[in-house]
Amino acid sequence: MKDSVFADPMMDKDDVAAMVLAAKKRLGLSWAEIAEKTGLSPVFTHSAAMGMNSMPEAGARNLVAALGLPEEAVSVLMDYPTKVWAQAVPTDPCIYRLYEIVAVYGPTMKALIQEEFGDGIMSAIDFDMSISRVENPKGDRVKVEMTGKFLKYNTW
Repeated sequence: MKDSVFADPMMDKDDVAAMVLAAKKRLGLSWAEIAEKTGLSPVFTHSAAMGMNSMPEAGARNLVAALGLPEEAVSVLMDYPTKVWAQAVPTDPCIYRLYEIVAVYGPTMKALIQEEFGDGIMSAIDFDMSISRVENPKGDRVKVEMTGKFLKYNTW
């Protein structure tokens, strides 16, 4: 395999993301089913397939094989991402509400994290997340669980 640094310059992460979405639709697969084929979690599989993370080689090879993508997509999936958001605050209602949660509860989360752990942050690099459904008589609930390594601020 060619090193990911030498990925096909004609194919980028946006191109591969579009191919993944087209193949997902064509094959009628869920993200959970695709993730099972990669050996990675659904959250990470989606994030890496959409270009926001670099996928390990085995996962990239499995994804390309499962979706029938061109071999060149392996190296693109493995490339380091440049994380760019198109809008300051997205207008998609689901994503906007997540921003709203952080805007309203972010200072509370920060205060409680620092009260429990000290001066520092929760890592978004050493991080995992799961999303599940919780049945509720008033309407099903979305449960988002996130864990990240606590990183203490250095004092020098």
